[in-house]
Order: sequence, then C-alpha cells, then structure tokens
Amino acid sequence: MGSKDKTVNVLKNLEIVQNKIGCKKKNLIILHQIHSNKFYHINKAPNRKVFGDGLITKKNGLALSVLTADCAPILIYDKKTRMIGAVHAGWKGAYKKIVVKMLKYFLKKNSKKENIIVAIGPCIAQKNYEIKSDFYRKFINQDKNNRIYFRKFKKKTFFSLKDYLKGQIRAFGIKNIDIINVDTYELKNNFFSSRRSLHNNYNDYGRNITTIMIK
Repeated sequence: MGSKDKTVNVLKNLEIVQNKIGCKKKNLIILHQIHSNKFYHINKAPNRKVFGDGLITKKNGLALSVLTADCAPILIYDKKTRMIGAVHAGWKGAYKKIVVKMLKYFLKKNSKKENIIVAIGPCIAQKNYEIKSDFYRKFINQDKNNRIYFRKFKKKTFFSLKDYLKGQIRAFGIKNIDIINVDTYELKNNFFSSRRSLHNNYNDYGRNITTIMIK
C-alpha cells in the first residue's frame, strides 16, 4: 500500500474498514496509485494489481477506495443512476484533471450534472502547502486564472489543492459539492501526512483510506 508498515498491521486495519462498511475482503478495491488521470470502470474485483488513480462502478458491494496522506480523496455519486466513483487527486492528478475526466465519463453513462454529488475529503491546507517557483509557473502556464489558488506570504508561496479542485468541479457545472475542511498536516492525531513526516525527518508515513460503496 506504499507504507513500510508490517503487512499484518495493514491487513488488520483493512479488516477494520471491511467490517465497518460491511463488504467482503476481496471487494475492498484499492488501486496502485501513480498520480495520473487514469481511471477504471469495474464490475467486479480485479484479480491483478491495477495502476491508476480513479475507480467507478454501479455494482453493489464493491468498496471503491483511495489512499492519501495530504492528497485529496474525492468521492462522486449520482443519486439517480447510482453510479459511484473514488478519486485520488494529488497536485499531479489534479493538474491532469482526473476529476473532470471522470465527471465527463459519468455524463457519457447518462448521468446529469444536477444529479451528481461530489465530496472533497481531508487534504493538506494551503497554509501548510508551500511550493517552489517552478510549481507556480506550471499552473499559471496552464491557465493564468490559476493564480487565485496561490497565496504569497513572507517571500513564500502556498497552494490550495482543495480550492483548485473545487474550481475545476464548479467550472464543469457541478453545484452539489461537499467539502470537508480538515487539514491532514495539522491534525497529527487524526490523519497521516506526507509533508509533516518529511518536515519531522521521518522515513515513512501511514495512509488514510477513503471508501465509497453501494449496499
């Protein structure tokens, strides 16, 4: 799963999730995440390792899951077609517009924008997301209007991943957006954080799991 934690501990934690949501062990689906805009529409649990950052299904009992540690977990639900999606969106996936790509797929599968609900889960807050000048230029070159997602303070520049994603979703025409305004970096007793671990000189960190399933 990316962490150096003992396999027995990882499996025990996944079992807690399975029991909590009521899904079979094989149906807790977790991708091998690669910070891409690649996603899959699945009808059953894959029998091999799958590389990508998004999952979609309409099948009951499949728990679509993403792992994060400062990146944004995003859940999508169409209340009419009952199609669901789970997205892992770090800055690379967000820049490649993985969420928009998946929303376009929803529409191809007969979803209507007014029936889609999108939830952006806990991720790193802007005040703790300092970036370098080349990062800033990359986003401004994509769209000069992206400057609204950056804030400069004491010769440092900070990026709002959450607002950047929210902006994409709103620009696509989705009005039903639920945002959990929680900072994974700051709440050390509740969430794992890649950047916090780096700042504390830790050589590893855990992962937060976000799951959606149709029962």
